[in-house]
Amino acid sequence: MTRYPYVDPGNVQAISATSLNIFVNIPRLFGHKDVRGLNIRIGEMLFKFSVVRMGIRAACLALVGIGPLRAEPVFDGLAGAWFGIGTMKPSDGPREKVRCKVAYNVTKPGRSLTLDLRCASDAYKMVLSANIEQSGTELSGNWFESEYRQGGKVYGTNRDGLIEARIEGNTVAALVTIQTRSNHQSFLMEAPGSWMSEVAIELNKEAK
Repeated sequence: MTRYPYVDPGNVQAISATSLNIFVNIPRLFGHKDVRGLNIRIGEMLFKFSVVRMGIRAACLALVGIGPLRAEPVFDGLAGAWFGIGTMKPSDGPREKVRCKVAYNVTKPGRSLTLDLRCASDAYKMVLSANIEQSGTELSGNWFESEYRQGGKVYGTNRDGLIEARIEGNTVAALVTIQTRSNHQSFLMEAPGSWMSEVAIELNKEAK
């Protein structure tokens, strides 16, 4: 029985055109009668190897193209003026309807935010300002309310359009939730036992 030299498929790419021609005609060199049949089998092997190589290359390109599963959130979508209505519940009085305006100014390419919130009802008024910095998804900064002369620190998180923060001062602590979806925003501040126990507002962004 005639033996034929073994060729590792992994080295096929390195074979030159001349060498490949000699390889394909090995049956003739060794006097094999079924030249066509053996050449067909060799061709099938080369075709299968080419398909495997293309599949591996496509998989590698796909892996290289994969980016982070979730983009890091920034403040860019908040920039501008927002208007809306809601309710405000003082600690010593009934809940009242309020009209509100919020102005967001974004700096440091989406990483720094100033907030100016103004709400007024027939009997009450609130003017809240804040300066907030973002690192990753973590928030930190300070706040000040000018009508009641209260201020302190802010810290929290910003994930997927949802800001959850805690504001603290010498005599007040509150939880603030800001949920933004496109041009609509829900603002909720809860501070049980403080001078303003709750502020809940629905806002829409001013069209440019």
